[in-house]
This record gives sequence, C-alpha cells and structure tokens, in this order.
Amino acid sequence: FVQRTEWSLQLMTQRALEAESKVEKLKQEIFILQGELESSKVENEILRAGQTTDLGAMKHNIDFALQNLHKIIIGANLSIRQLASGAESLHFVAEVLESTGKISEVEAEKD
Repeated sequence: FVQRTEWSLQLMTQRALEAESKVEKLKQEIFILQGELESSKVENEILRAGQTTDLGAMKHNIDFALQNLHKIIIGANLSIRQLASGAESLHFVAEVLESTGKISEVEAEKD
C-alpha cells in the first residue's frame, strides 16, 4: 500500500511538474501575444491617422480644384461677355457700312 501511495505521489508530482511547465509556456505565449496585440493596436491607430490625413489631403485637393474651377468659370463668363460685346460692335459697323453703301447708291443715282 505504501509503495502504491509513493508511486501515485511520484506520478502526481510528475504531472504537477508537467502542468507547471505547460503553464509557464502558456504564460510566455500570452506575453508574446499581448505584445503582438499592442503592436497591432499601434499599427491600427497609425493607419487610421493616415486615413484621416489622406481624407484631409483629398479635401484640400478638392477645395483647390473648386477654386480653380470658379476662376475658370469667371474667366469664361468674361470672355463670353466680351465676345457678345464684340459681336454687337461688328453688327453696328455692318449696319453703318450698309447705310453708307445705300447713301453712296442714292448719291450715285442722283448724279
């Protein structure tokens, strides 16, 4: 009976030592995984900050493009007004020339 008890005690001691060894390995693995988790969190924050920066840069580019587009529209409107004014001036000159031509014809008929 004593031998069996000693043998059981040795077996239990061996199992306890193996369990302690496994616990120690698991603690090390948990420590490594916690470090990887923290690294992943930091990397995630950096990526999110980068996305925010990218969105900010995109907004800046859109604002810049809109400003340039407004300048182009203003310039186009001015050019259209100048073109219309020039067309009116040409129309007036054409009318004056037609009148002059008619006057010349009338004077030629009188002579």
